[in-house]
Amino acid sequence: MMNSFNTFMEKHIVPFATKLNEQRHIAAIRDAFMYTFPITMAASIVILINNLVFSKQGFIAQILFLPKFFPHLEDAQRLLNSVTNGTMNILSIFIAYLVARNLAKYFKADDMLVGLTGIAVFMIMYTPSIMKGGVTYLPTTYLGAQGLFVAMLCGGLVGEFLPKLTRIKKLQIKMPDMVPPAVARSFNGLIPIVFVIMAASILNFLIQLVAPQGINDVIYKSIQTPLTHIGVNIYGVIIIAIVQNLLWLVGIHGPNTLNALRSIIFTEADMSNQTYINLHGVVGVPHRVTWGILNDVFANMGGSGMTLGLIIAIFLVSRRKDYRAIAKLAFVPGLFNINEPLMFGLPIVLNPIMAIPFVLTPVVNILVGYFVTVVFNWIPSPAISMSWTTPGPLMPFIGTGGNLLGLVIGFVCLAISVAMYFPFVLAANKMAVPDDDENKEEKIEKGAEDEDINGTVEA
Repeated sequence: MMNSFNTFMEKHIVPFATKLNEQRHIAAIRDAFMYTFPITMAASIVILINNLVFSKQGFIAQILFLPKFFPHLEDAQRLLNSVTNGTMNILSIFIAYLVARNLAKYFKADDMLVGLTGIAVFMIMYTPSIMKGGVTYLPTTYLGAQGLFVAMLCGGLVGEFLPKLTRIKKLQIKMPDMVPPAVARSFNGLIPIVFVIMAASILNFLIQLVAPQGINDVIYKSIQTPLTHIGVNIYGVIIIAIVQNLLWLVGIHGPNTLNALRSIIFTEADMSNQTYINLHGVVGVPHRVTWGILNDVFANMGGSGMTLGLIIAIFLVSRRKDYRAIAKLAFVPGLFNINEPLMFGLPIVLNPIMAIPFVLTPVVNILVGYFVTVVFNWIPSPAISMSWTTPGPLMPFIGTGGNLLGLVIGFVCLAISVAMYFPFVLAANKMAVPDDDENKEEKIEKGAEDEDINGTVEA
């Protein structure tokens, strides 16, 4: 059975994935996320410390009884809160610049000017500012991961068309030889840049005639609206899980995008459960099928996609040095359900090999949680509220008030996720390039001078 599956993967999936990775737009996006890896990794470590140690509900704070010794412990979170503003919360700006820049390198154009124009177009297409009390405010909602799709789109369009416009001699402004090269270079692309930003502004104006809040709001509402009528049932949980992870795969922050929707659907049920637990204990909670019980407890180990299983699978069978290096860095954050290092470092975004297990693994574990709690009643529903940074395998144990079978099931779910990622990690080995690790940094520094580099550098 496994041999047949591996044969199918090698014959059909691997060639398709390899060809897709060689496509210039996919390669530009993939490498853009690779460039942001150090920043997302650093931010993940800071977020981990802030939530594990300085939050009263943090896992380490709880097991070391820190709130008892430090009554004002959470005040220390302010020391590190601003880190996300300069990292995760402006990730879309980085991506708009890098995608446009990578495509410019592919076309051997001025990558710096093209990248900066990518940022300009992204901000032109951004959600309109708000005027209050004579002061103008710019919403930050879509500067982070929620704006990634539009950032990739803007960067891709600028990177595709601006280099071609700059090659039209009639649009070039020639400067005398005595003018410094940097100044001459800027004037050379001036007219094409004018055309691009004017086109972006006109397009944004037309979009706002239909949707006053802009293209980001259009995308958000087109996702949210069809899902607003999903009820508190197993089908609703599975549908939201699938949609959330599909969004991640195309660069849209699924959890953030659907957070408001999940709150509308499940908050009342979760609050009802907490009230019941305070009065009667965990056994017999009125709502046994909620997002928090089934997804967060059984299907979120390591973060969206059960990526703690992916990390372990990489340790076990991956022969790719790049995968193993990223997995080592991502292990500790992943243990506490922070998976941005994997999402943007491996990356999982736009990764055709990892797309299948990333979507299906949480679904399987949601069903496992449903059967052990609702169908067979092997354990109580783990409805006790927990910090999202609680290590995944411990969640069924803590959420059930210390049920030992819940602990076993937690590790069973983790084992299932490892098994599901296993063949896809093996398939990824087939895509590895022999000189991948030795030459990747050198190729990046050279600016992808030949067309094949975008297809051969593996994220």
